[in-house]
Amino acid sequence: MSDVIISCKDIVKTFNSGEAEVKALQGITLDVYEHELLMLVGPSGCGKTTFVSALTALLSFDSGSCKILGKEITTMSDEEKTSFRGENIGFVFQSFNLLPSLTALENIALPLTIAGVKRAKALAQAREMLKAVELEEKADTKPNNLSGGQQQRVAIARALVHAPKIVICDEPTSSLDHKSGQVVMELLKKMTKEKGATMIVVTHDSRVYKYADRMAHMEDGKIIKVEVL
Repeated sequence: MSDVIISCKDIVKTFNSGEAEVKALQGITLDVYEHELLMLVGPSGCGKTTFVSALTALLSFDSGSCKILGKEITTMSDEEKTSFRGENIGFVFQSFNLLPSLTALENIALPLTIAGVKRAKALAQAREMLKAVELEEKADTKPNNLSGGQQQRVAIARALVHAPKIVICDEPTSSLDHKSGQVVMELLKKMTKEKGATMIVVTHDSRVYKYADRMAHMEDGKIIKVEVL
């Protein structure tokens, strides 16, 4: 078994909705292993996105602990959390989240320029990533002139350009047709393997379950089963 790269224990998160309390996470314990592709699956509203937001320190939680790469996120300051995410975590979203005013190449280079990499070097690395996702000819194209599948491939390149150790994908295929979704998952699995990254995919798209190494089933804020595929 590979080393544990994320270790979450008894994570609890409650939201207040008017006078009611909604228990979004009810004591989740889960280990994620180095180099694996773990899928978090379950019905909408079961807490999948809340859980990955908690384990990446985007969302504080009420109690429990979570260590990522050996560091306890609950003891980090907000500034430390932001820096840690920038160095170690890449994100791929359902809605792509590309900046419409930037070209594909500039969107991919963005994490590097934010991190202080000089523009020429950032664009050169971004061009290599465009080549890897087979969209080199779209370097100067803006997002609204790309198909959904092409936009998601640009988003994958952006998520991986800074060589993160962990890649979080939130519903990466749900807005794509079947063929584009398969292409995106093949690409994600291939590229994270080549980069030696660990990937967590939040999904309720059963068409892509076959790409998982392990699958954690969630229901009502709890993990009810973890299976090896």
